[in-house]
Amino acid sequence: QVQLVESGGGWVQAGGSLRLSCVGSTLTFRVYAMAWFRQALGKEREFVAASSWNGASTIYADSVKGRFTISKDNAKNTVYLQMNSLKPDDTGVYYCAADTGRIGVPVPAGNEYDYWGQGTQVTVSS
Repeated sequence: QVQLVESGGGWVQAGGSLRLSCVGSTLTFRVYAMAWFRQALGKEREFVAASSWNGASTIYADSVKGRFTISKDNAKNTVYLQMNSLKPDDTGVYYCAADTGRIGVPVPAGNEYDYWGQGTQVTVSS
């Protein structure tokens, strides 16, 4: 079992920044591909960003490219999502997820991820 705990969400004005963190409970966390997803109220969950196990390969949703950065610190069992130039459309609950079956190039499909955190709310006001 892998437990993932997100933190760092909150309220911010448009144009501001937040950094989300997700800590994994097991040492094997460091060999997992990790991702961030988000879900706005009344909408389906959507992919945001993902990283290979060592951070060498990352992918992003078009809507966040150039504004968000995913990074992975295996020494701390933590994956981060740095979010800059936030927009009201970025509002939602952000979830981190672990793909325990993949160490290479990550994928954006949510059904490939085995473990999920409880989510952290991000609210961006205009």
